[in-house]
Amino acid sequence: MPYQHLVFVFLYPKFFNEMNRLTSFLMALLALALVMPSCNKGPGEGGTGTVQGFVKLVHHPDDDFTLTPDTMVAAKTDVFIVYGDEAYFGDDAETGSDGRYQFEYLLPGDYTVFAYSTLPSGEKIAVSETVELKRGATVDVPTIYIHDGKAYGTSIVKGQVHASYWHNGSWQGEGWAYEHRVYIRRLGETLPFNDTRVGPDGYFAFQKLQPGVYEVFTVTQDFNEVPDFVYQTITVDEAGQIYELEERFEVVINV
Repeated sequence: MPYQHLVFVFLYPKFFNEMNRLTSFLMALLALALVMPSCNKGPGEGGTGTVQGFVKLVHHPDDDFTLTPDTMVAAKTDVFIVYGDEAYFGDDAETGSDGRYQFEYLLPGDYTVFAYSTLPSGEKIAVSETVELKRGATVDVPTIYIHDGKAYGTSIVKGQVHASYWHNGSWQGEGWAYEHRVYIRRLGETLPFNDTRVGPDGYFAFQKLQPGVYEVFTVTQDFNEVPDFVYQTITVDEAGQIYELEERFEVVINV
């Protein structure tokens, strides 16, 4: 037998084992390649889904004692999207002239979309909506309403002042205390932070009040024209409401 054949026969078992190992390795790679496309990936980019919606702006105008806001399209507004439960947003977009935004090429999963409201102080708070996206689908996010304006996040306190008019100890009549001054302070504080005058219908109002407890007061007089104060306490426990004092103020005014 030639020498080369003897060497091949001698090494044949080792050669056969190496081939088995190589075949097993290649089969494992093939199995991994077949499995990987079917693995479930978390939410994020790389898919064929779309998340879209609209943003509207609710403007709270100043000096509006009805608390009636003006709702309009929120054009050129930044919108952010969070993938799943990540701590930071994954992408952002700007709304068009119709307030519409769109995030494309997304994998299935949960997504949170948010935009910012601006408080009168300048502080921004996020307004968000969360949706579930199916594979290759398009999901519409509920309309996001953001707010701005000096009256946003505040409430109004209103009341009435009724007067008895006297002159040199003689009663002159009674009626609404038009132009009479009324003050407001936070409960426990000494000085008022605002004041206003009574209107021709007897009403006064303090607007842009943050939730809290307030003391409203005004001046009355006795028949000798000695001034005194009458007070009422009121609690503002939420924003966007109009609170009215339980009783009207009864004052004496010497004319």
